[in-house]
Amino acid sequence: MIIREWKYEDILRISQIEKECFPQEPWSYRTLASGFETEAFFGVLAEDCGEIAGYGGITVAADTADIDNIAVTEPYRNSGVGTKVLNSLCDLAKSKGVKKVFLEVRVSNVPAMSMYLKNGFRGAYARTRYYTDGEDCLVMVKELQ
Repeated sequence: MIIREWKYEDILRISQIEKECFPQEPWSYRTLASGFETEAFFGVLAEDCGEIAGYGGITVAADTADIDNIAVTEPYRNSGVGTKVLNSLCDLAKSKGVKKVFLEVRVSNVPAMSMYLKNGFRGAYARTRYYTDGEDCLVMVKELQ
């Protein structure tokens, strides 16, 4: 398993995984591709024998960053891939001078919240009816040393 930056040619497969992992609100191919148009966005992925197992993206602004998305394909869930992607994004943010990393997670996504908590994130506040289906999200934050 290797962790590497996204390449433009990865976006088609990433957009397919988006639809599998987030059927309610997947990022479109166009949205994913637009990350290459800004210097603030960074994408990383976990690759196993040439297959994308998971990926994530982060947007850096001054000394804060927002994790935009993390997804892991079904066969690789609960294997540590999400943690590797998360830690890689946080390490990347730290190298850019970021002090705090934020993210939003659906309140029903207990496995993701558990992973974030185990990796030093804490709940900051909730946003009611944040998603288009009316579900709330929890905003979480991690202070980087």
